[in-house]
Amino acid sequence: MELNTKGLLDRKSWEAAGYRLPAFSRQAAGDAARTCPRWIHFGAGNIFRAYQANLMQQLLNEKKAEAGLIVAEGFDYEIVEKMYRPHDNCSILVTLKADGSVEKTVIGSVVESLLLDRDRETDFARLTDIFSAKSLQMASFTITEKGYSLTDAGGSPLPSVLSDFAAGPRKASSYLGKICSLLYARYESEKLPIAMVSMDNCSHNGDKLKSAMLAFAEAWVKNGTADAGFLDYVSDPSRVSYPWSMIDKITPRPDPKVEAILAADGIADPMPVVTAKNTWVAPFVNAEECQYLVIEDAFPNGRPPLEDTGVIFTDKSTVDRVEKMKVCTCLNPLHTALAIFGCLLGYTLISEEMKNPALKKLVERIGYVEGMPVAADPGILDPGQFLSEVLTLRLPNPFMPDSPQRIATDTSQKLPIRFGETIKAYIASPKLSPTDLTAIPLVFAGWLRYLMGMDDSGNVFQPSADPMLEAVTPFVADLTFGRTCTLQQLSLLLSRADIFGVDLIEAGLADRVISYLNEMLTGPGAVAALLKRYTETD
Repeated sequence: MELNTKGLLDRKSWEAAGYRLPAFSRQAAGDAARTCPRWIHFGAGNIFRAYQANLMQQLLNEKKAEAGLIVAEGFDYEIVEKMYRPHDNCSILVTLKADGSVEKTVIGSVVESLLLDRDRETDFARLTDIFSAKSLQMASFTITEKGYSLTDAGGSPLPSVLSDFAAGPRKASSYLGKICSLLYARYESEKLPIAMVSMDNCSHNGDKLKSAMLAFAEAWVKNGTADAGFLDYVSDPSRVSYPWSMIDKITPRPDPKVEAILAADGIADPMPVVTAKNTWVAPFVNAEECQYLVIEDAFPNGRPPLEDTGVIFTDKSTVDRVEKMKVCTCLNPLHTALAIFGCLLGYTLISEEMKNPALKKLVERIGYVEGMPVAADPGILDPGQFLSEVLTLRLPNPFMPDSPQRIATDTSQKLPIRFGETIKAYIASPKLSPTDLTAIPLVFAGWLRYLMGMDDSGNVFQPSADPMLEAVTPFVADLTFGRTCTLQQLSLLLSRADIFGVDLIEAGLADRVISYLNEMLTGPGAVAALLKRYTETD
């Protein structure tokens, strides 16, 4: 069975193999999107294919939408060229459930795939037309948190951004510069309203996108390459909004076991492709069944009825509380702890780590004991129920091939939010003290031990990509088995609030971190021994 328009005509074969197929006319959905586009998404990666595209499929199946979804890729063009277009923009969503069952769905809601590239004149002209259409209601984004940055790790403006500031909207070539130039085309088309919706997994994501758009607009208006009213346009929430959102769904790289299932079903060539930019992409996406999307309801030109698919629309403050609940206490801290110790202990799957009693108890303490007392309660989701689902269904799911090595990426950027906010809450509380915390300092010590690039058996490993690696690894360069370190050696690092969220020395946690670290340096097996002792005496 071939995954393309022609191959899907053989519905009986697909359905006999257990696949759910689109229950709408892809031709009609494509025609509607070409004449009256409603929704365009930037970022053609796995989260989009598994989540946003599936939401639109539900609306189309239920006849609650007419126009299909348009996707544009601005970073790795091979995703579109080698996967979307050869399959006529179709993909297979394989939902891996905790009970061991597998659900297979052919996603056909994406009816057009484009490259955000000025050199692809046809594609860019089409993007300009889309942004000039009165019907367009929203542009959404999953371009990763780093995608919104206009500066490098040291805070200096990126050369491409500075070049775009000077070049103006007609010649902008950076990712965000091109996005802002499309907004300028919309401004020139009667100042049409639109919602610019970041759906990336980062706090206050809408503000990150807004800040970038304002920076370009201000520079262009100042140097006269854009009309003076453009800055007012992108600043006016009645014309251009930047809703906050919280998204939660795990979509790891393609799993060979899923590939084997599809091959056995008779799917032609289900093998993944690794692009030159090291993106793993396949005709399928494997994903967990749990998913959450909460969005600030700020859409000046209307929006699709996504609430009918389970998306929660609410106010900004509620989105903020949901985000804090997830990122600061109920999910992300647990993930980061497992990522750090998983790398040290030689694990390659998060689900396997949850079979380790010591690691399981560690993350339970991080969530239930240290996080829950200060967890934000958004009202629309129960923190205790959310955490229970994470610990009992999501992290132990053996069918989710998520690795600690992937989650360990950019850990220095995650620590201040995932753990620092809890420490701040303890400092601010009249009933709690940061010295009550033991699991969080243990994670910090584990990260310092991880930075050594040596696992618990003494084998060398390469830490995952992190913009701060070059700055922080020199602090642990002299550490080795049998050699203890002092607070003085690490004081400059432990006092960095930009990394830990607070000054750990001022918070009274630095000595505890050093003590844990020295225990992990006593020799091979010391990390596992400390975790076992810590959780047994807890």
